[in-house]
Amino acid sequence: MPTALFDHEKLDVYQLELSVISWLTDLFEELRDIKGARLAETLDQLDRASLSSLLNTAEGNGKRVSQLRARFFDDARGSATECAACLDALAAKRACSAKRVEEGKAMLARIVSMLTKLVDRFDDVPGLREL
Repeated sequence: MPTALFDHEKLDVYQLELSVISWLTDLFEELRDIKGARLAETLDQLDRASLSSLLNTAEGNGKRVSQLRARFFDDARGSATECAACLDALAAKRACSAKRVEEGKAMLARIVSMLTKLVDRFDDVPGLREL
């Protein structure tokens, strides 16, 4: 990895989000010529959600106010779970097998876990946490 110029580039979650985008690029290439089952919409949504997760992580890490950071990390987490749902939809539409998307979903599960920890770390308003 080249030298990180920005703080967000040092985050493991950001690097994993980049890995998901690379993994998805290979999947998109495989599915490029499949017709039917309205795949274009699902692939477009998956592409946008994966980029949204990455961008919200970067932007959130640049915020100085803890609760703003938490909000962006929470938005990134939502986009990552949206990616997982899109992968499920591709399997349900029989564009690819559930086995084919396992690796991507495993990476997304790690991303969601990491982002959850970041949200918890920066969203520390006393008295507002659930018991």
